[in-house]
Amino acid sequence: MTRLSKIFWIIGGVLFAVASIAIHYEVKFVMHHQSAGAVQEMGNLKVGQEAPDFTLQDLSGQPVNLNSYRGQKVVLMDFWATWCGPCRMAMPDLQDLADKFKDRGLEILSVNQGESADQTRNFIEHRKYTFHVVLDQDQAVGNNYGVRGIPTLILVDKKGVVQWLRVGYSQNIDDLRQQVEKLTKE
Repeated sequence: MTRLSKIFWIIGGVLFAVASIAIHYEVKFVMHHQSAGAVQEMGNLKVGQEAPDFTLQDLSGQPVNLNSYRGQKVVLMDFWATWCGPCRMAMPDLQDLADKFKDRGLEILSVNQGESADQTRNFIEHRKYTFHVVLDQDQAVGNNYGVRGIPTLILVDKKGVVQWLRVGYSQNIDDLRQQVEKLTKE
């Protein structure tokens, strides 16, 4: 290896380390400055504003429109991917919420980011998750919602208004559970 290529690899390694530390800081400290990672805004999306409408196909190829739930159900959107470890860790809690609040007006829309229907279906079926999965294969909906990290959870009330946002995984979902409890009673 030449001296120049060694210098190149050392500089590359240092840049990688600096970028990793910066990303870690952003996720752990900046994005989680409020309890359990809840935030008041994300990109152009803010708590208290109407959730942008979208239509995506589910795993059976049927269109799912967010506004179709308006006036009927509270919607918890989970932006995720099969390769994302924290997303995978969050899913059992989402299944518990789906089971507990299904008959009380909660719809979970699990919005897969950029993966094929087959890959997503295999993952969901293998783990026996029953919540509703939709495919955002070009990530246009995620981009419109300002999703920059996954998992990202967005809770929308029956009027279609964003009530709660969280970026990242947290083992403590008490704040989410309380919000779902409150909104499904309204």
